[in-house]
This record gives sequence, structure tokens and C-alpha cells, in this order.
Amino acid sequence: MAAVAAASAIRIGGALVRRGRPAAAAVSGVLSGSSTILPPTGTTAQSPPPSVGVGGLLLDLNSGSLGPAAAIGATRTAVTKTRRRRDAKKKLKSRLAELGIEEKKPGWHIPRDTPIVNALSKEERSRESREYDEKASALMKEKIGRQDEALRFDFTGLRMSDRVRRLFDLTNGSQKEVVKAQKKRGMELFQLREGDTGSSAVQVIALTTRIQQLQTHMASHKKDKHSKRGMDALYVRRRKLLDYMERKDYDSYRRVVKTLGLIR
Repeated sequence: MAAVAAASAIRIGGALVRRGRPAAAAVSGVLSGSSTILPPTGTTAQSPPPSVGVGGLLLDLNSGSLGPAAAIGATRTAVTKTRRRRDAKKKLKSRLAELGIEEKKPGWHIPRDTPIVNALSKEERSRESREYDEKASALMKEKIGRQDEALRFDFTGLRMSDRVRRLFDLTNGSQKEVVKAQKKRGMELFQLREGDTGSSAVQVIALTTRIQQLQTHMASHKKDKHSKRGMDALYVRRRKLLDYMERKDYDSYRRVVKTLGLIR
């Protein structure tokens, strides 16, 4: 009996499917229930195995499904993880509303009843810009007027005779001393506190002083490629600081740009 079955059937996995149709038709016949599944050779007729391997796929004989081995027997749910999280959040909101607890709003939240302010006209914006520039210019002139005369060796602010003062005047100093004094006086104009050397405006002033010094050097040494590369890096650093100030502190950014005469 087993020999007859082996001659008239083909082996698919651990079972035998009758010959007479192509493989695809045999598989479809198994799925529809029209083909006959025979037990393996050397075994007695028993109930068909729960699954049969077909070309790398697994044929579930109980449910008639054909798919990857990992998918057979796995149950899919219509509720995804995102849906479950959303439902849990809704339940939490309703629970807090029942208890009378207001949900904490994020920092960027804008209430719905916030009034909408219409944009200003071009004339009004120009007028406000001129008023702001005048106030910034008056403030800068006041700060410059309070500064003492710069002297060599940090002797600024000391009481001395006119003869000694002429000895320590910057006209008798080196180029390095002149640049250092200019940098210090410029940083003092934008300091947020006494001794401030790290705020964005102060860093822009320091970088601009160094850039101007390199520009003077490059005017006489046009083939100094190493200094040119360093100056380009300073340009990038200053641009990044100005971009940061434009986002975070626009008033200070505008005052620095106007004072230095930068094109932005």
C-alpha cells in the first residue's frame, strides 16, 4: 500500500500529495481541501499533520493558511502600540479632568483666546527702527564718554602728571599694545557686568578686532595662505555667534551690528 502511495504521490514536507497536477495546483488543492494528503511512507493512516513545509513556506493544514513559518499560529491584533498609547493618554486626560486637575501645558503652547496683533505698516516699522537706533547711539556715546584714556601697561585710571602721562600714551606703544587696548575698550562697551569676557556680544567684538588685525596683515602679505585660512575660520565663528544672538537676543544683536557696521 505504501509503495502504491509513493508511486502515485509526491512528497511535500512530511506528507505525500497525489500526483496528476502541477505543484501550484497541488498546493491550491490542499488549501481548498480537494487534494488528498497521504501519510509518510512506513506509517499507518493517521490524522494529517498540523502543518506541511512547501518551498520554504509552512502550510497549516488545520486553518488552510500558507505563509512564513513564524507567521503560522501568530495572532495579529488590530490595536497598534501607537493606538494604545493614544488611548491611555485620553483616559489620563479624562481622569485628570474629573479630578479637577489642569494638565501642564508645554512652553510653546499658545492659548486659543490670545489676541492676534496685526503687522505694522512699513512707515511705522521705519519710525520704530529710527527711534531704536537713536536710543542705541545715545547709549553708546554715553558709555564711550565714561571711558578713561587708554594708556600703556594698563595704567588707565591712575592719577599722574602730564609729563608721565605722555610717556605712557599709546602713541609711544607698539602695534601689539595698540590692538590690545582697542580690543579692551571695545569689549567694555558691551559688557553685561564688570569683567565680562564670555557673553556673545563681547566675543563678537574680540573676534572683530582680531579679524581687522588679520585684514591689515593680508593687505601687505597677499600670499600668506595660512593666515587667510585662519581669518576664514574667524569669519565662520563670528557668523555663528551673530546667528545665535539674532535668535536669542535680538536687541543686543542689532546694537552690535550697527556699532561695528557689519553687513547682514
